[in-house]
Amino acid sequence: MKRKSFLKKSLLMAAAGAAAPALTAKSSSDEKSTYDKLMNKVGFNHLPNKEVKTMNTVLHRAQTRGHANHGWLDTHHTFSFANYHNPERMNFGLLRVLNDDVVAGGMGFGTHPHDNMEIISIPLEGDLEHKDSMGNRAVIRSGEIQVMSAGTGIFHSEYNKNPDKDVKFLQIWMFPNKRDVTPRYDQIPLNQIAEPNKFYQVLSPNQNDQGVWIHQNAWFHLGEFDQAKELTYELKSAETNGLYVFVLEGDAVAEGQELSKRDGYGMWNTDKVKFETKPGTRLLLMEVPMII
Repeated sequence: MKRKSFLKKSLLMAAAGAAAPALTAKSSSDEKSTYDKLMNKVGFNHLPNKEVKTMNTVLHRAQTRGHANHGWLDTHHTFSFANYHNPERMNFGLLRVLNDDVVAGGMGFGTHPHDNMEIISIPLEGDLEHKDSMGNRAVIRSGEIQVMSAGTGIFHSEYNKNPDKDVKFLQIWMFPNKRDVTPRYDQIPLNQIAEPNKFYQVLSPNQNDQGVWIHQNAWFHLGEFDQAKELTYELKSAETNGLYVFVLEGDAVAEGQELSKRDGYGMWNTDKVKFETKPGTRLLLMEVPMII
């Protein structure tokens, strides 16, 4: 599939699959009831893991993700996106897209639009060149995090900066907590805040906190371990949020559930999650609201 038609189809299907329920509620009781049903669908569009009784969980093994290889792009979709559509895998709470992308040298996503979405990019290997309609032009490198609030609307492109090697990155979309904000862009290096063998914050809803910030009651943490550790993550907003764990490298155990590279594990209706890690484990924790 050509890149232009691929981008158009991806954006249309993502919008059709989840963006519509993010509209503001109607005034009448009947309309509000319909809206509430849609909100619940956005928040809980997944099947719980019946083997775990103490909290609600959902397990997404790496090999069950959607996959497409377009030549220039080799991509895995944890949630429905583009040609991959699974009605039970639309999102986890307000986490809408988790794409694991590999882009060939010199190739990339041409200029395309977004609006009313919080978009986070985390390069895992290589360099990703970004350009947008706000005038930003930057290279996002492995060891950095980028955030973009699309708000009222932006156009941007993303290309592999290097012609001779792949770039690997996570593309993450989340519904915002307010519509039509002024578009914004930010990126930071992580080496000044990284802490080995513990979870360190890389994203929050607060502009003055550590890491980047977004328009949503969400927190992201990274954990990079060179030794076996037992540790606990306490949710910042347990009454409304769930935690989605994505294994970047190695193996881990979350609340007794064994996880391997690129597995995803979502948990909600709990205030803390216990982890066991091994040398070589690298985790991304995404605490997100479960309903709007």
